[in-house]
Amino acid sequence: MTVIVRDLRLGDAADAAAVTRVRRAALPYLVTTPEALAFGAENAHPAAKYRLLVAERDGEVIGTAHAGIAYDSSEPGLGYVTPHVHPDHRGRGAGGLLLRTAEEHLAGEGATAVYAWALEESGSLEFARRRGYEPRRTAHFLRLDLADGPLPEPPALPAGVELRTAADFAADPRPLFEADAETTSDEPSDIAIDFDDYEDWLNHTWSSPLLDKELTTVVVVDGEVAAFTAAQTDGLTRYVSGMTGTLRAHRGRGLAKIAKTDSLHRARAAGYTEAFTNNDAGNGAMLAINRWFGYSVCATEVRHVRTLG
Repeated sequence: MTVIVRDLRLGDAADAAAVTRVRRAALPYLVTTPEALAFGAENAHPAAKYRLLVAERDGEVIGTAHAGIAYDSSEPGLGYVTPHVHPDHRGRGAGGLLLRTAEEHLAGEGATAVYAWALEESGSLEFARRRGYEPRRTAHFLRLDLADGPLPEPPALPAGVELRTAADFAADPRPLFEADAETTSDEPSDIAIDFDDYEDWLNHTWSSPLLDKELTTVVVVDGEVAAFTAAQTDGLTRYVSGMTGTLRAHRGRGLAKIAKTDSLHRARAAGYTEAFTNNDAGNGAMLAINRWFGYSVCATEVRHVRTLG
């Protein structure tokens, strides 16, 4: 009954599928697909020193952890890892072994601090505390019933406002990159990001198998991108708002609501039955918008940090 930790077997579809099953069971509030897991591992930026770790017990995949260096941060030496263990296999040492393996890897790559998320439940929080992690910020997962729950009616568009999709920017997605960079820089975070590498964004955001360009709504005002909601889907039933943002010059006009309303209606029409999103607990404006849509908190997680060395 030995637990071992190894890396994801690149090119092995069955291995990616097994890891996906574990992550879905451990954190069902995100969209996870085998294709996305493989894409992330195969296309990680070299400076990220990324590893997708897999815990195995007697040949069965029971846990996983993604670990890397925040290479795009203005502060050097920051690493990240979050272990996930299948609920049926907790308490057998897999989580601790995944975490130790990741910490050793990150320390060897120059990390001096490691950030990790833990669900706000006694077992997860105690797991983090025992291993020297200190709690920082809190975030909420929210769920919306797309199959049967009511949705606000799409509002009338103000003069000069039109709706497009990310697919409409296929020939030149740079305006979406610029919008993503500005709005992300205003998001609450423990790690400051230097969001200025367009090629990196193309490789890891625009090209992600999770990004549904047809369901991503872009609000354009007088020909310029003003707001957007990025849709991620599993191609089956689950839809996630990966990011919703309004550029500073256009805030206070309800454009984020327009973007989300349009995208959610079209997601429902496409057959998606569950919508999820994630908000920092301190982002009151976005939480209020999501509650207006009918989202409710389904889980809470706490970001922790541990100093290495």
